[in-house]
Amino acid sequence: MKAPSCPPFALLALMTLVGCASPPEATPPPPLSGLAELMERPAERALIEGIRAYDDGQYPQAEAALRKALDSGLASARDRASAHKLLAFITCTSERLADCEAAFRAALAADPTFALNRSEAGHPLWGPVYRKVVP
Repeated sequence: MKAPSCPPFALLALMTLVGCASPPEATPPPPLSGLAELMERPAERALIEGIRAYDDGQYPQAEAALRKALDSGLASARDRASAHKLLAFITCTSERLADCEAAFRAALAADPTFALNRSEAGHPLWGPVYRKVVP
């Protein structure tokens, strides 16, 4: 039995229709937030203020800003973990070890991939507390 053949004009018409079909439209990714947009959000603004105060060695101000950021509802799990990490560092250096441990546990709860880098994990004040939480 011979396979049916398409007349040349039918094949040409089919190829024209297939060639003219447009691909389905992809949904564009959501726009990235800029720093100015983040500064309009109270939680993220407080986080930035907390990081700045921490970097400047103003630990009481940093602690207050970081707690405000967490209480205000940081959107990103990674940001929540970062805020808890800095709180752990502050509380460990002020010898509030139970608070330090709780902050490390909260960082892990916020972001299960949370981990200190090698130099942070080896710190003499918070390293042992961290290793207790993350063996």
